[in-house]
Amino acid sequence: MRKKIINTEKQEYGAAIPGGLNLESLAQVEITSEDEKHPIEAAFTSDENTQWKAAEPGEQTIRILFDEPQKVRKIQLLFREEDQERMQEFLIRWLPANEKAYRDLVRQQYNFSPPHTTTEAEEYNVELEAVKALELTIIPERSGRSAYASLAQLQLS
Repeated sequence: MRKKIINTEKQEYGAAIPGGLNLESLAQVEITSEDEKHPIEAAFTSDENTQWKAAEPGEQTIRILFDEPQKVRKIQLLFREEDQERMQEFLIRWLPANEKAYRDLVRQQYNFSPPHTTTEAEEYNVELEAVKALELTIIPERSGRSAYASLAQLQLS
C-alpha cells in the first residue's frame, strides 16, 4: 500500500492483516497526520502491540483510496486508550465509483475510562459494491479538551 500524509509525497509500506483485503497492493492511504513512532502501517497489521497515533491533537482523517473499485463486506475497527478518559466519535464514509459525493455509513461515540474501559472493537457487516474510497474520521474528544486520535486496527474484507 502507498500512504500519503495529506499535502505531502507518497511513501511505501506493507504487512496486510491475514484474511482482509490486501491494501498494500490495492490502495493508497491518506492521513492528516501521524506520530513518527506510531505510523499508519501499525493499524493495518495483526500486531496487537502497535497502533497508529496522530501527531497533532484534534480531528483526524484516514482515507483509503482504491486503485480499482472494490467490494467491501466487513469493516473491523479496534481503538485503544489506556491513558486518558475521553469521549471519542468516529464517522465512516464511502465513495462509490463514478460518484463525487461520499455517503455516510456509520457514526459512533464511545467513552474510554481507563483503567477499566480501554478498548472499543467494532465490526460492521456491509454490502458495498464498487468502493472507490473509504474514509474514517476520528474526533478523539467530544468535550473540546485536547486529545490525540489513535487506531489500533483497521481491517477490510
